[in-house]
Amino acid sequence: MSATQTPTEDEEASPPERQSAPPPERRKRRGLTAIVVVAIVVAAGAGVVVADPFKKSEKDSSTRTSAPTGLAKVTQGSLSARTLENGTLGYAGSYDVVNNAKGTITKLPAVGDVISQGKVLYRVNGKPVVMLQGAAEPVYRDLAYGAEGTDVRQLNAALVSLKYATKAQIDPDSDYFSMQTFYALKELQEDVGLKETGELSLGQAVFLPAEEVRVIKSGAVRGGPAGQGQNVLQVSSTKRQVTVELNASQQTGVAVGDKVTITLPNGKSTDGEVSSVGKVAKQVDDKTTIEVQIKPKDPKATGGLDQAPVQVAIVSDTVKDVLSVPVNALLALGGGGYAVEVVDANGKHKLIPVRTGIFDDSEGTVEVSGAGLAVGQKIAVPAS
Repeated sequence: MSATQTPTEDEEASPPERQSAPPPERRKRRGLTAIVVVAIVVAAGAGVVVADPFKKSEKDSSTRTSAPTGLAKVTQGSLSARTLENGTLGYAGSYDVVNNAKGTITKLPAVGDVISQGKVLYRVNGKPVVMLQGAAEPVYRDLAYGAEGTDVRQLNAALVSLKYATKAQIDPDSDYFSMQTFYALKELQEDVGLKETGELSLGQAVFLPAEEVRVIKSGAVRGGPAGQGQNVLQVSSTKRQVTVELNASQQTGVAVGDKVTITLPNGKSTDGEVSSVGKVAKQVDDKTTIEVQIKPKDPKATGGLDQAPVQVAIVSDTVKDVLSVPVNALLALGGGGYAVEVVDANGKHKLIPVRTGIFDDSEGTVEVSGAGLAVGQKIAVPAS
């Protein structure tokens, strides 16, 4: 790899023959990263195959190549295996608001508005339709004293959550519409401007699986008819989330709990964690992908952009106190495996075989170990 030495008249210098070589075995969940990095090595001109790299010549044991080189150092410290992916920053969840009130839509929220549980979501004939938290049972009937069912249970839970009753007064897990449910519901109706009947008529409330929602799309118009079963709004939760469409072949390389670094459109970075890894593949253009969802550690640091492109570095493994070198310092050996070309204080070059560990794609470094390798040693790399 070195261009700093030339052969003498008595020596014949012949560059090692270049050819592809299989990558070394990697640990579990790192196979994809290894493939990617080997491609980088070859593209960078570092995939040199040395048929017999350690055979000494009569006057010099160093291996020489005609390719221009630079120098890097063997470093020691922590190293993480990271996969770089493109993602989309937005909000978690997407829910359709199904209307059951009859009449004319007289008020709708604007896109981007945030509606909390117990507040008016929209109005039909001037009457409020209230948003309540719950997703166990869609609203399909009037609820009154003596009713029983899953829909009653989610109403009881919502009333307790909104502090219209205590847990001692209403068991939030109870599926019975009691007198306490009746009185608590009357208080809610009074607060939102509904007639205080103590009965929840079909169309008076919409149950959604979030404590507060953000409007992302309107499917109705003010002044238009409120059709029963009509999707009047589309909403999401207010929880920030990054979604990555990951190549399905990479599924085993990512797991729930993996740490990530999210690079935002403004160039700033914030930490996050993989919250879910999809199990059902889907076709996107010419790729088969799975959906990976990521929860930012500091949601406020992500700002307020929706559907914004971001870059995600997913950390699938971390090792401490290891030696590492730039990926393009690796030389693929003819018999398999890798070596690095160490340059001593006198400028002499020597190949040292190494075993590779984890690859950090985002930093372009790789964990290495081998006899004779030490921190601080200078190594040859392709000149930039």
